[in-house]
Amino acid sequence: MESENRPARVMAVANQKGGVGKTTTTINLGAALAEQGSRVLLVDLDPQSNATTGLGVSSRDVEASVYDALLHNVPLADVVLELDVPGLSLVPSSLALAGAEIELVTAFSRENRLQRALEPLLSDYDWILMDCPPALGLLTVNALVAADEVLVPIQCEYFALEGLGQLVGNVDLVRANLNSDLKVSTIVLVMFDARTNLSQQVAVEVRSYFGDRVCRQVIPRSVRLSEAPSFGQPITVFDPTSRGALAYRQLALEVAA
Repeated sequence: MESENRPARVMAVANQKGGVGKTTTTINLGAALAEQGSRVLLVDLDPQSNATTGLGVSSRDVEASVYDALLHNVPLADVVLELDVPGLSLVPSSLALAGAEIELVTAFSRENRLQRALEPLLSDYDWILMDCPPALGLLTVNALVAADEVLVPIQCEYFALEGLGQLVGNVDLVRANLNSDLKVSTIVLVMFDARTNLSQQVAVEVRSYFGDRVCRQVIPRSVRLSEAPSFGQPITVFDPTSRGALAYRQLALEVAA
């Protein structure tokens, strides 16, 4: 368990490619950290609301979402939902967030809105994990300004490193202009299939490029992992003894260390 008086570690889960396991990793890493005794807040910044529905919350039914905190100054504490998973809380997304990119363009202090909203909650949690949309718009920029570190899930497939240079470049831009403390701290290899040469080759390539920032624990390709969100549960609840659950528990220990 994290120390009681340290502010939360704030981590943006980002990759500009879609379908690379960002939401799966945000949900299941968060659930595994909570299971290990940490207080975890997940922030769903994706207008598609996959992290919200993947945790059993209908984005249509939420009274207030991260949109209200970003654009109408609703205190984030009023938006937080407690979940069935002990220690895990959620700031849900909603359909309204789809328009937020456009509305933020003219908003005062537009890049810092999430950071300001999170500030009062930093001492209430050990971890704040933000699920970013698969594009570098103002929602992702808000996450990068609010974060201490970036976790990048990389799919073990062709073109895995495509767009990664762009993401690293954008992190550098944010660090130079808006958040000098930001760093890409953690790379996670996901959808790993030990039977294929391709997965092994991608792993070697990513490790040679990023060194010890790449977690030793890989996340296997798994049917159970892809089924869990449709039941509104993290894998640690949906199938606690599955390979996916064991992998995310090991990943949580490694990331926390």
